[in-house]
Parts: sequence; C-alpha cells; structure tokens
Amino acid sequence: MNQQHSTQIGALVLRLGLGIVFIAHSLYLKLVVFSLPGTAQFFESIGLPALLAYVVFVLESAGGIALLIGFRTRIVSIALLPVALGATWVHSEAGWLFTNDGGGWEYPLFLAVSLLTQSLIGDGALALKLRHQRARAPLRAPEPDGS
Repeated sequence: MNQQHSTQIGALVLRLGLGIVFIAHSLYLKLVVFSLPGTAQFFESIGLPALLAYVVFVLESAGGIALLIGFRTRIVSIALLPVALGATWVHSEAGWLFTNDGGGWEYPLFLAVSLLTQSLIGDGALALKLRHQRARAPLRAPEPDGS
C-alpha cells in the first residue's frame, strides 16, 4: 500500500467514524432518547435558544449523512465545527473526562479536532464526487447571417 492510498483510506475511516457519531447524536440521542422538545428544553436550561436545538439536530443529522457518503466533506466538517465546539463549552463545567457526571469536555473537543483534521485532509476514498459540467466555448456574439 503506497502513501497516497493509505492517506485516502485514513481519511475515509475518519469520515465514516465522524458521520456515524453525528448521526448517533442526532437521530438516536436527540430524536429518540431525549426527543426534540426535550433537547430544546435542555438548550433553554443552559441559556441557549430552544430553536438552536433544532438547528443543531439538522446540522448533525444532515452533516452526518453527508460525511458518510463523502459529500462536500471539507465544507460539512467546517459547518459541524461550531456544533462540536458548542458541545465542548456545554460540557466544560463537568471537567475534563467525559465519564464525569454531566459529561466532560474531552470527547466533544476530540470531535472538534477530528472535524478540523477532516477538513484539512479532505474526502478520502469512496466519496461522492459531483462535478459541474461547464460549457467550454466562450460566449460570443452571433455570426451575421450575411443578408
């Protein structure tokens, strides 16, 4: 296995792991376990607008799916970075270890660093690539018809 192939596989593994984590945190934890209204209540309890819970839910679920399929990985990783940093802030009062009561800030910080890393290394292998087809001919004035 050459260096370029290893890098592509490494980026794929990181991308899949991040996608699974964000889907689990949105579709399972926020939607199924806590419910969206419950998540909104939690956001309000820590001084954030309830609406932000729904925004975070959409970002995490859509972003997680986009990461899984490798769609616009760099952009999605940057878009999810504020979510991970926000979670780091939310858990900062509980101390370093995520196993602490209330969850510490080590895990969300690791997610933030992983997202930053993913944004720097790109899609990796098996990513969905959509290419824009652009007309190659420059725009020109129509030819006179000779009449």
